[in-house]
Amino acid sequence: MSVVSCVNLSIPATTANLGPGFDCIGAALTLSNEFKFTRLDRGEFSITVTGIEAPGLKTDSSNLVYQAFVKLYQYIEQTPPSVNIEIKLGVPLARGLGSSATAIVGGLVGANQLAGEPLSQSQLMELAIAMEGHPDNVVPALLGGCRLAATSKAGWEICDIPWHGDIIPVVAIPDFELSTEEARRVLPTQVSRADAIFNTAHLGLLLRGLATGRGDWLTSALQDKLHQPYRQQLINGYDAVNSAATKAGAYGMVISGAGPTLLALTDQAHSTDVVAAMATAWQQKGIKASVRSLSIDNQGAKIIFH
Repeated sequence: MSVVSCVNLSIPATTANLGPGFDCIGAALTLSNEFKFTRLDRGEFSITVTGIEAPGLKTDSSNLVYQAFVKLYQYIEQTPPSVNIEIKLGVPLARGLGSSATAIVGGLVGANQLAGEPLSQSQLMELAIAMEGHPDNVVPALLGGCRLAATSKAGWEICDIPWHGDIIPVVAIPDFELSTEEARRVLPTQVSRADAIFNTAHLGLLLRGLATGRGDWLTSALQDKLHQPYRQQLINGYDAVNSAATKAGAYGMVISGAGPTLLALTDQAHSTDVVAAMATAWQQKGIKASVRSLSIDNQGAKIIFH
């Protein structure tokens, strides 16, 4: 095994659930965090953070990137090397865009590279899912594209979901945070059979809508009864932004991951109007928001060179 002393990585942000695909579907977006791992001759580790919201990230041993880095070496039963980790944040924290998934995937892939790639991509994926607790963010962050994950007797079955080129994801990122823990606390512990059937049908329709670009199918498919009705109350201005997005030409709007970022799906012809409408709706509520149209990142975790 060849051992490298330095590696630079780019890990994409992700949007999970897409309405009815709660905890099982996610897509990688063209927004990313960058990580640089440099082997040190002495000392234990050091972490530096730059970019948006850098003061909000810890630089001690509780840092999630470092925890994932150590996790891989524990898995291969080796002592972690002394390392400097440079983190360049481009993905907002605690906004429902998979910032923790980028940290986990970045730490695991960085460690695997420095260790000479002892683990396969599928092994890295299994470790990432175990650390995150669910697959919807870490799988597309690692593999790219839109992915559906299902459990099997052997572990996980990962399915690549075709995403039609005419479908534009628009993210509206408000200037307030919402923790995943808080967003999960409001969910019921049980759901009715009718709601389970509703979501099963709408997830099937979502997959067909994404593959074909059928806007009418997507408008229906983005509905959900498992998590969004309970989480909407945690997001100030949700109804106003939803109404503005659909009036401007979006097929529909959902909560990105646990929120508070809101995700609208639209087409190229309406994307500019949807961006402006969502930003204005939140502005009228006194909330600053960064709203932009993105694309699907089909590469996932990648080594970059400067």
